[in-house]
Amino acid sequence: MKRNEFLMLISWLPLTTTAMSLSELNKLTSTLEASDIMPVLFVGHGSPMNGIENNEFSHSWELLAKQIQVPKAVICISAHWYTKGTKITAMNHPKTIHDFGGFPKELFEVQYPAPGNSILATEASKLIKKTTVGLDHEWGLDHGTWSVVKRMYPHANIPILQLSIDYTKPASYHYELAKELYSLRQKGVLFIGSGNMVHNLGMVAWDKLNDPEYGYDWAHEINATFKKHILNNNHQALIDYEKLGKSALLAIPTPEHYLPLIYTLGLTTIKDKPTLFNDKAIGGSLTMTSVKYC
Repeated sequence: MKRNEFLMLISWLPLTTTAMSLSELNKLTSTLEASDIMPVLFVGHGSPMNGIENNEFSHSWELLAKQIQVPKAVICISAHWYTKGTKITAMNHPKTIHDFGGFPKELFEVQYPAPGNSILATEASKLIKKTTVGLDHEWGLDHGTWSVVKRMYPHANIPILQLSIDYTKPASYHYELAKELYSLRQKGVLFIGSGNMVHNLGMVAWDKLNDPEYGYDWAHEINATFKKHILNNNHQALIDYEKLGKSALLAIPTPEHYLPLIYTLGLTTIKDKPTLFNDKAIGGSLTMTSVKYC
């Protein structure tokens, strides 16, 4: 990929930014038995071009959708909805947000017309006791969400919601907040945390973008550390990532792309087993490493 095409990097920075009764929602989400708990995912989403290019990352998302149950709805925690306070999209027809620049026209023409679900948004907001969750009617689906779910569910026939990340709160807060939403996994809701574990745009090696194995030593080091703690279910070490040394601070100069992983961890129990996928480096200082819990 040429340097001018990689203006996608600016798009990886955070942006701040039909009604049913509750009984009908309960009916909608009660058809799965308690044993049919949905998986929970952390997806390294990388470039928005993954939403339209056929590559190993987009192919893995397509395959993943075929391997798991079809969800009744998806709630995505994207690195690109970074707000003061917590919000959840509550419109029935969320817009497709093109929150990037410098890309081909075809990327800006993408529309992903998946429905929302205002009643599910209300249900989720009521489950969260740590804070008051705002029901948002302005945002929509940013590329951290649609570039992934477009490949997983191309027919856009599954309700998609986004939950924002409160930039004023520490990782421990987000972990505990996520725990309050666990019961929705038992009602057919698939949660996706969408970001990148290692995400340092300022140190990208422009001449190594097409080398899938290239990564700085510190990036390989901290990615290995992250994976070790994920596979050992050592959530506290991942919550306290600032204590993991200089390599962690290089990998996470700002936390917005890392915090979706914390939501994924908070939504799991000891019964969930982690499986890694898309474990590749990009441009030296980014990784696409992803994890499925089920």
